[in-house]
Amino acid sequence: MIIQSSSALFSAAEITRSPTPRQTPTTSPANIADTVSISREAREALAASHASSSSSSAAANNDKSVEARLAEIRARGPVNRSQEDHDFLFANDKRLAEITAQGKSADQLTADELDYMQKATGLVNTFANLSPAEKALYDKAVASGNTEAAGGISQIALVRMMGHAAGGANGTTYNPLNTEITAANIEKYFSHSIVDPTGKAQSQFQALIQFLQDNPVV
Repeated sequence: MIIQSSSALFSAAEITRSPTPRQTPTTSPANIADTVSISREAREALAASHASSSSSSAAANNDKSVEARLAEIRARGPVNRSQEDHDFLFANDKRLAEITAQGKSADQLTADELDYMQKATGLVNTFANLSPAEKALYDKAVASGNTEAAGGISQIALVRMMGHAAGGANGTTYNPLNTEITAANIEKYFSHSIVDPTGKAQSQFQALIQFLQDNPVV
């Protein structure tokens, strides 16, 4: 009976013993700090992303506004432009600004640079009448310092503005648009299409003839 009683008491003690509280995992201070730190970095990255997006959007809108104003100024033509239009054009047309920043005179610029300036500023685009090979010839003359010969090519570009018919020697006519720049054609055709009392045009034509003879096309 004592054994049974003891056994019974033991069992009762086991039954009535308060259960050990279950241990709940806790987050360490280090883990909490990491969580806060990551959240802060995420917020900062998100804020930076929004700022960058807003900045890019504003820049894109500004670029569109500038291009629209440039297109309006170009369409208006040089005669109807104000000084403000002129200043805006030269300040915001990047290629035009780069060309003028060189500080070169017109006869020191390349054919492509002159072509672009004529188009951008609304001047008569004579250089559009020159082929790539003729522009290369112009650049060669400029590079050699022969501005007179280069001027002769400019005169031919101007003659071509007349269209498909121009006057040559002895009352002849020719199509300047498809007449090649050669010494013979300058003598027979191009040099008779410009009347210049100062003699400057004829001097440039003669310089170009000599330049072509000294630099035959291979």
